[in-house]
Amino acid sequence: MRHAEVDDVQHSIHIPVGHWWRRLLAFAGPGYMVAVGYMDPGNWATDIEGGSRFGYRLLWVLLMSNAMAVLLQTLSARLGLATGRDLAQACRDSYGTLIRWALFILCEIAIAACDLAEVLGTAIGLNLLTGMFFEHPLPLIWGVMLTGFDSLLLLMIQRWGMRRMEHFIIMLVSLIGGCFIIEVFLSKPAWGDIPAGFIPRLDSIDALYIAVGILGATVMPHNLYLHSSLVQTRAVRKNPQSIAQACKYNFLDSLIALNGAFFVNAAILVVAAAAFGSRGIEVNGIQDAHKLLNNVLGTKLAPLVFAIALIAAGQSSTLTGTMAGQITMEGFLQIRIRPWLRRLITRSLAIIPAVLVIAYQGDAGSESLLIFSQVILSMQLPFAVVPLVRFTSSRVKMGQFANNWMVWILAWLIAIVIIGLNVFLVAGEVRQWMHDWPQNRLLIFWVSAVISGALLALLVYLTFKPDRIRPDQRLSVERIVRAAVNHPLGFNKIGVALEAKAIDAAPLAEAIAMARAHKAQLLLLHVVEGVGGQWHGPDAADAEQRADEKYLHDLAVMLNDDLRDDGLPAVMPVLGYGVVPKELIRMVQEQKLDMLVVGGHGHHRVADVFHGETIDAVRHGVTIPVLSVRGKEL
Repeated sequence: MRHAEVDDVQHSIHIPVGHWWRRLLAFAGPGYMVAVGYMDPGNWATDIEGGSRFGYRLLWVLLMSNAMAVLLQTLSARLGLATGRDLAQACRDSYGTLIRWALFILCEIAIAACDLAEVLGTAIGLNLLTGMFFEHPLPLIWGVMLTGFDSLLLLMIQRWGMRRMEHFIIMLVSLIGGCFIIEVFLSKPAWGDIPAGFIPRLDSIDALYIAVGILGATVMPHNLYLHSSLVQTRAVRKNPQSIAQACKYNFLDSLIALNGAFFVNAAILVVAAAAFGSRGIEVNGIQDAHKLLNNVLGTKLAPLVFAIALIAAGQSSTLTGTMAGQITMEGFLQIRIRPWLRRLITRSLAIIPAVLVIAYQGDAGSESLLIFSQVILSMQLPFAVVPLVRFTSSRVKMGQFANNWMVWILAWLIAIVIIGLNVFLVAGEVRQWMHDWPQNRLLIFWVSAVISGALLALLVYLTFKPDRIRPDQRLSVERIVRAAVNHPLGFNKIGVALEAKAIDAAPLAEAIAMARAHKAQLLLLHVVEGVGGQWHGPDAADAEQRADEKYLHDLAVMLNDDLRDDGLPAVMPVLGYGVVPKELIRMVQEQKLDMLVVGGHGHHRVADVFHGETIDAVRHGVTIPVLSVRGKEL
């Protein structure tokens, strides 16, 4: 069974008719897939610090962030449904090569940063969990290395198909939610004080800084790309009524799922406020929170549930991050690679810096690296939000599903707030780096200034670029047909690779038919691949070479007699020596062939190890059409 590639699952989930709740269940899934990004380990760090330092007073920030996320994810889903294009593909349609590559690189950095948070979160969770049952907990650096193997689990899950993958994610989300229901009741919060936390207020600059950190950790840029692709897995008819219905049910799916993510984040903050903030204990990291839970609450169940939820959060976010990486690579660059290779690249970009930092700074470095990953995500977020708002507000792209004036105003207000607050967050981090490394202040300042200037220029371009579709993107069936009819391919020299066996009849028959159709010269190619041919080439003069030479000569003589009346150029035999794929490529180039016909054996898997693979190697080594014909006796 193949992996569930992104394109393979488009329109694969049937929408049932009948009761509305059956349709709602059919559309349920994409919202939960993106919701896990809103409760990953990066969120935990900011929620714990906010709750321990400011009690319940920052709950309103979580609510505001969730409202922003609901609107942005709804716009992302609407873009995918109305245009049939995900956000990355829409960017490819609208921007030139330089801008597409810039957006792709920024997105890849964000995905790697997100994966870094998940690697550290899973490693910390394993460290905390093993520490509860063994005298020596699993070291963080080994936990980080161990996360490299979770790719095997995730790839196995992908084999199940999109629907089962969604069920697996919903199960993990339910596990996280259940764990924090237990945590909330164990921490015994002051329920009467919680409603006051939803009144907007910031008592200090520190509170503002934490609020910005919560926002930056909540809205994930890669989720906007992911959601616009996942909604296309439903078999929605391409008419306004069906699209409108799909938009409605996907909004409900996002609303329910993201409110679940809000509950988890609010529960983390409430637990931190009740367990630590009410006792004047300031906690600055996930590990400190876990260690103190047992002492403060007086039960081992609290830290155990905490560790299990942390591991579940890391694993669920890992899967969606991998899918987002596949979607953006295919969308921006039209490059598809195998899921295991994509996973290996992303996970390597996360594991390497984690190992280096932990080896250099010890376990304490993991928390600072976790926060740094959120800064990277914050820097990339505007470059996903601005194109999304622009595209969904465009009648050129969206038609009747373009944003109305109220949604347009709200979307741009959210974009402005996100850009402003994230600029504040990044500026604060740069100031902190300059304070921590005074000897490098000038270098930090200039590097930050150059990078910020370039990113600001890109953001201005994305915001004010005229709204139009590039002409070379208006592909249509008519355009393709006219190009094919008016510019037919013509072949002057056609080669056929022969093996000096009876199965040469099939590829030779196809080559003769092509030569007659194009009035082309036919060249008979054969490679002497025995020991003599490989070592001595044309000087071998052994029995194999003589037999192969005679075989090609006799074929050429007979074919010239049979094809004389067709008015074709003389058939020419060409002999090569050595490794078959390499020699065929050389002969194609040397003879300046326009087309090559090769015979296939149908080997696969183990048989290829013994017999070798010729067709794929030749196809990747030449720039002409290669026609593969199953070799058989006629």
